[in-house]
Parts: sequence; structure tokens; C-alpha cells
Amino acid sequence: MKQLLFFLMLFVFASETKAQSLYFPPITGNNWDTMQPTTLGWCEEKIDTLLHYLESKNTKSFIVLKDGKIVIEKYFGTFTQDSLWYWASAGKTLTAFMVGIAQQENYLSINDTTSKYLGQGWTNCTPSQEEKITISNQLTMTTGLDDGVPENACTFDTCLIYKADAGTRWAYHNAPYTLLDEVIASATGQTLNAYTNQKLKIPTGITGTFATSGYNNVFFSKARSMARFALLILNKGNWNGNPIMTDTTYFNQMVNTSQSLNNAYGFLWWLNGKSSIMVPGSQVIFPTTMCPSAPSDMIAALGLNGQIINVVPSQNLVYIRMGNAPGVGEVPIFFNDTIWQKINDLTCVITTTKEDELAQQDDLKIFPNPSSNNTTITLNNQAFDLCIIDMTGRIVFKKENCFASEKVDVQLFQNGIYHVKITTTDSKVFSKRLVVFQ
Repeated sequence: MKQLLFFLMLFVFASETKAQSLYFPPITGNNWDTMQPTTLGWCEEKIDTLLHYLESKNTKSFIVLKDGKIVIEKYFGTFTQDSLWYWASAGKTLTAFMVGIAQQENYLSINDTTSKYLGQGWTNCTPSQEEKITISNQLTMTTGLDDGVPENACTFDTCLIYKADAGTRWAYHNAPYTLLDEVIASATGQTLNAYTNQKLKIPTGITGTFATSGYNNVFFSKARSMARFALLILNKGNWNGNPIMTDTTYFNQMVNTSQSLNNAYGFLWWLNGKSSIMVPGSQVIFPTTMCPSAPSDMIAALGLNGQIINVVPSQNLVYIRMGNAPGVGEVPIFFNDTIWQKINDLTCVITTTKEDELAQQDDLKIFPNPSSNNTTITLNNQAFDLCIIDMTGRIVFKKENCFASEKVDVQLFQNGIYHVKITTTDSKVFSKRLVVFQ
């Protein structure tokens, strides 16, 4: 498993990232500040390779934000900045957010029974079985209702059949989630669209609407609205100084492990970096992280046919993808990981002369490598200046006038791959890669 961490090429010091201010686009209009990919050390030809891959996988839009600014924005085919598309299950995270707003306004508590808002008999369970189901169970996919019924999304009481006591079984079940819409409407006295418009869309500039599709209530919007929501989540529910979600306890519950059954699931958000994961349609616990190629603190909204939101707090990074099915299943966990592999490969390679490469092999040594504690960098009996650069191009360690060897403590480095650059007194430049994992 440790070798999978080698792909984490974009990690930076958490203290540096937190110190950076986030940009927020204006509430109205199409103005949105941009950032050149070269400032992140990304190569244009590698970006083209990523975009060609996305196009081959039926992508309609792809946006990357860094510090809130647009680094990549691409629309494919006839799809444009003004085109609408569905979020599918990625929209579950919108509903989770609105439940939190309703709680902070004292319309409900997530510990309330669902029957308080939907009335008794909303399921086909006995009264005692039904009474155990709470809003929290709906948010965490632990209602205990049978997800194996012929129509998983059916919200009729005849489809909501007892399988296990609430809180004792995790299963990806659309119907109980969808009924959160009615819970919000019953608690607030407003439709989900009206409440979302008032509390979320107006103060952030998000546009879009929930529309009924069969049993489901699906959110449709432009790609930039999805990016705005991701930016709001990146800033912990605060939009440019305007605290949309003030219930910090709820927010933290939403984006962290919410129950003991599926470590990789929050309140309708998927969580990376956990020791195990359960996936839709299965009761197997897989002893692996969700997305090995992504930063461990990444959280994700994932929907049918590859609707994706990824939020990475440690990097102030967001990416969103809208499109048709890439061909990898209902919740595209593996597709998401492949995209991260290609994002990790965007960094330009530091080039050296052929003579330098030979010298590196003979003279420049880094041991241990990989390292999680201290590593020693050695250049045989030569004076040199040392510089260690992360994969975004930032200098994370620098020391001049070294001689022969230098010990570096990498315990404060984030997991990832670094360039060790050596400049000798006669201006020869050598470089090697250093892998850090904790």
C-alpha cells in the first residue's frame, strides 16, 4: 500500500496552504480569475494529454481550481459554459448541506426520527422498527432498509422493507436519501428548491434546480455552479467571508467518517485516505483507500456516469467533471483515480544534460529513499548548494554552502515526490527524485 502513495505528487506543506487566501468569483456575471498552469509547474503538452483522455471518456466539462482560481476549464463537443447537466448522485452532497442549514436554523435535528417529518407508516416496517430510523441514518446510508428490492430508488412505503435495525448495516440506498427532500420540506415549510435558492444559491451565485426524474430528485446546473459549490465546501461553508454554514459540528461530521461500518463515507460524501471502503451494491469491506492516486484528505461527490466533485483542503485544490458514462460503473471510483494519475503526471520534468545524468548516477546519492524520517544527501567531496522542490514548483528546503553530505529531516514534508536539486561551486546542476511517505 505504501508504494501507492508515491503518486501523491502535488502535496505541499499544510501550513503554507492554509496561509494562502482563497479567491471567490463575483456572485453575478461570468468573471472568474484564472491562474496559469505553469505557476504550478504543469506542462501544456501534458495538460493536452489529460484533456484528450477526458474527451475520449465522454467528458462534457472539466474544471480545476487552485486557491479558488481557474487553472483548467475545458468544454467538449457542443457543450459550453452555459450548458446544463445533471449531477446525479453527486447532488446528494447538496442535500446533505441543506440538511445542515435546516439544523442550524433549528428546523430539525439530525437525531430526530424520520417519522417526525414524514409521519408514521412511511415504510413497510413495524412501528418499532421504523421509529429507530433517524435523519442521521438517512445521511449515512444506515437506515437498515432493504437496498435489494427490485427498484432501489422507489420511495413508496411498499418498497421500504426492513432488512436490519437502523445503524447496524451500511448500504448505498437511493430511496431513503431521496426522502430527505421531503424531510426538509416538512421541517422548513418550503420546497427543497425554494429553500436551496434562498439559503445557498443567492448568497453564492450557484444556479440550477432540482427536477424530478422517476423516483429521484436530480440537480441540474452549469459546470461553474458545481465548481462554486466545491469552492464553498473547500472553505468549510463560508463564501468570501459570508458564513453560509455556521454549524461547524455538522460540517465536520459531514466530511469525516460518519459511522463505524464504512470508514470512507461521511454525510453523503465519499472520503479518501481511509483504511477500508464499502462500495454501492456490495456488503464487502475492501481493505484499501478509495482513491490511492489522490491526496489522502480528498473528499468527493460521485454520481452516475462520472459526475465528480473532488475537494482537496491540503492543496486548496478542486476539480469537477461532468459528462456521459466513461464506462466504469455507477459510482466512478476507479475513473476518478485514473484522472488523478493523469493530474499527478502534469508536472514538468526537470531536465539535465547527459553528462549530468551520468554524474548523478555516480556521485549524487540519497539514502534512505523513500524516507519517512531523515534522509542524507551526498555529493562526493564537493561543495554544493541544496534545494528541494515539491511537485508544484515550491521550494520546501534550501541550504547553501553544504559540503560532501547534508542530513535533511523530512518528517514535516507531506507525502509525495520531490526534486532534489544540487548546484556545485563550478555551476554544475544535478537532480534526483526523493520520495517521502509517513
